[in-house]
This record gives sequence, C-alpha cells and structure tokens, in this order.
Amino acid sequence: MNIKSYMKKIKYYLRYLFITDDKYVSYKFKKYFGYKLDLDNPKTLNEKIQWLKINDRSNLHTICADKFLVRDYVKDKIGEKYLIPLVFETFNAIDINKEALPAYPVVVKVNHSRGVFLIKNKQDINYKEIQNKLKDELNNNFYYRTREWQYKNIRPRILVEKMLLDDKNEIPYDYKFICMNGEIKFIQVDMDRFLEHKKSLYNIYWEKQTFGWNYPIGDDVKKPKMLNKMLELAKTLAKDFIFVRVDFYISNNQIFFGELTFHPAGGFGKFDPFSIDKVLGDKLQLPKKVLH
Repeated sequence: MNIKSYMKKIKYYLRYLFITDDKYVSYKFKKYFGYKLDLDNPKTLNEKIQWLKINDRSNLHTICADKFLVRDYVKDKIGEKYLIPLVFETFNAIDINKEALPAYPVVVKVNHSRGVFLIKNKQDINYKEIQNKLKDELNNNFYYRTREWQYKNIRPRILVEKMLLDDKNEIPYDYKFICMNGEIKFIQVDMDRFLEHKKSLYNIYWEKQTFGWNYPIGDDVKKPKMLNKMLELAKTLAKDFIFVRVDFYISNNQIFFGELTFHPAGGFGKFDPFSIDKVLGDKLQLPKKVLH
C-alpha cells in the first residue's frame, strides 16, 4: 500500500471508526438519497436493507458471506456439483504466481470483499501488481465501508477458481435472484461486468421489467433453458434468510453457484424510477423484533 492510500485509509478510519453502525448508515443514506433514513419505520427496500444490516445478524450470515466457507453450506443445501471448481486457496498473496497457477484460465479473488482478477493467459500477467493489490485487500475489513456486520469477522483469504466461460469464450451472464421472505421477487441479469456494467431485470416468468437498479438497463436476454432449475435452487438457498440475493452462472450447460449477498450495493443502490424503491419495499416483510 502506497503512502497516499495509507493516509487516506487512516483518515477514513479516524473519521468513522468510532461511529455506531446506525449513525453511520444514517449519515451515508442521507448523503446518497437526500432524505433521512427511518430505521424505526422503514418503507423503501433500501431502508429495509439498512434495517436488516443493523438488526438481522447471525453466524450463518458470516459463514455465507465468506466466499470460501459458503461452499460447504451450498454443498449441504443443493449439492457439490453446483460449486465452481476451486484450484487452491491461500492466505499469502505471494502464492499467486506463474508457477502456482494452472495453464487454463482462472479467477483470483478474495473471500471477504470485491477484489477480482481474471487471468486467461498466465504468461501475460504482472504478478507483482496483482500481489500488491491482493495484500491491500487482505488488510481491508469490508465491514467498515458499509457496516455490513457479516464481513466483520471473516478471516481474509485468496481463492483461485477455474474461470467459467460461455460458448463465445467470454464471461457468462450473472443471474441474480432477489429473494424476500423465501420467495423470489425478481431476477437481475448482469452483463459486461468488467467493461460497461449493465443490468436487465426480469420477473420469474422472464418478462423484462422497465425499472433500473444502480446501473444502466441492459439489452434483452434470452430466457435461459435452465431457469426453472435456477428458481428451484435459489428458493432452497434463500429459505434461511429474510432477504438475500442468490447468484448463479451457466457454463457448458451447467449451473454454477456464484455467491450469497445479503445487502446488495450495501443498501445504497438507487432505483430508476425512485418510486420502485417503495413498491419493492412493500414486498419485504420485516420481523417485529431484532434478530441477533
């Protein structure tokens, strides 16, 4: 980490580290949306996601937010065949080098944050640069960025997975199932994630929705042949949670699990039009008591 990044990190922590979670998310919410967050009577989906961040916490959330530990949870719930093949995992960034990586394309990522590196050809990689970025990520606690409690106690590590590719040898669509109270309310399809990130939204009957969420609306996406199976798997994985996003990929006519996300965009994702935030908020029923 260079001195400029280090000082910026220190300044950030000194400013926000000792603020309680509810005050922090309230401050950030007002900054993002321009109106006061009501944690006592949340109405919009983003408000309810903030409520869940503060009030719905368990060790299971931590396990399932850990991209390594969640593999055992998924294996138990729906089966090992849906897991992306894991090449190896490590706690040391220096282990990501040309000798250690296989000849086939891989994805290198951390288990507790958003750092992702796509390596299609291991001969053309600046390993020192990747190692330095991974070291920075390993030293970051993602909890402090958005106060998502589930990340606070994850032990950071690096995962190397086989890269999934579609029939055009590109990164496949990311199918994200938004589940509320165990039911799938809509499906988000992410495309061009590493270029010009866009999202197309569908209901469970694969009718395209007219609203956007946090990114520009993408092109029409053909209904996947395995949609019904993904719907079934998503509902199984969502049963234990009030609100969760369940992600899948399709590669070589096979479904693969991506991740579980409890607070998409940290609860700061803007809807277009804004009114949809309230419409979707009405669909999510919160418990009457705090769940710690």
